[in-house]
Amino acid sequence: MDIAGVSTALSNVSLNSKIGTAVLAKALDTEEALGSGIVEMIDAAAMERSVNPHIGSNFDMSV
Repeated sequence: MDIAGVSTALSNVSLNSKIGTAVLAKALDTEEALGSGIVEMIDAAAMERSVNPHIGSNFDMSV
């Protein structure tokens, strides 16, 4: 059995696992930021509707 080869393979697996975890953590942070931005946009739209309820309530369309 090649001890050096097994050690290198285990080290590579560990490194790949750490890299994958770091990438997933960064993706989660990005999604959280996007989600909070969407929530802020929805809150801003709700605030606008409470101040000006007639704006955006009617939509006239002719084809």
